[in-house]
Amino acid sequence: ISNTNKSSVSEFILLGFSRQPQQQQLLFLLFLIMYLATVSGNLLIIQAISTDSGLHTPMYFFLSNLSFVDVCFSSTTVSKVLANHILRSQAIFFSGCLTQMYFLCVFAGMNNFLLAVMAYDRFVAICHPLHYTTKMTH
Repeated sequence: ISNTNKSSVSEFILLGFSRQPQQQQLLFLLFLIMYLATVSGNLLIIQAISTDSGLHTPMYFFLSNLSFVDVCFSSTTVSKVLANHILRSQAIFFSGCLTQMYFLCVFAGMNNFLLAVMAYDRFVAICHPLHYTTKMTH
């Protein structure tokens, strides 16, 4: 008979912000309002940039991509928090946790990259205005 431990962990238990039902309701409502405001605001930015032909410049192209990445970034984590509250479940599978962490890191990296490109765009526009149209093309 072997005395080695053969158990394995397939899920994590997520501890919430509060165990009191009144505070959980308030936190769920707060997260839902912030999530809806983030998604709707960013989608309005994307729609405004795509419909107005005057905004089809490199800076607004980067801004619309930044808004899309922001929607994906916030959807990566907040949707799981809201789903856990609705389903009254505090568990997340190991594979789901790894997937969530992967997308969180990918969207954080994309966010930082887009901010760096937008900073370079503004640098060229301010410091080299005559070269801007040749360096920043469609």
